[in-house]
Amino acid sequence: MAASTVDPRASLEAVARGRVQGVGYRYFVLDRAVQLGLVGWVANEPDGSVRCFAEGRRADLETLLGELGQGPLGARVDDVQANWGPPGGRFDQFTVRSGWHSGD
Repeated sequence: MAASTVDPRASLEAVARGRVQGVGYRYFVLDRAVQLGLVGWVANEPDGSVRCFAEGRRADLETLLGELGQGPLGARVDDVQANWGPPGGRFDQFTVRSGWHSGD
């Protein structure tokens, strides 16, 4: 078997744009990521977007990516840009990083 089928792990860096700050979006992402067993972080960005970096099984990351496009009630997600890469193994949990915005 190829290594990618034995351990289909990856990393996902995604940026969500729209009405994603001040609506509980980061905590929505935290909840979904923890449920999926992912590690990494989510944070508000100064331009009003939310950035997420997650590592785990590729299938679970794809599920998270779909959730990022939906967001919680009250959010309006206009766009999610995603970049895939290999896992770095730098994280042992998923956290909310404080950002410049204190709205949620």
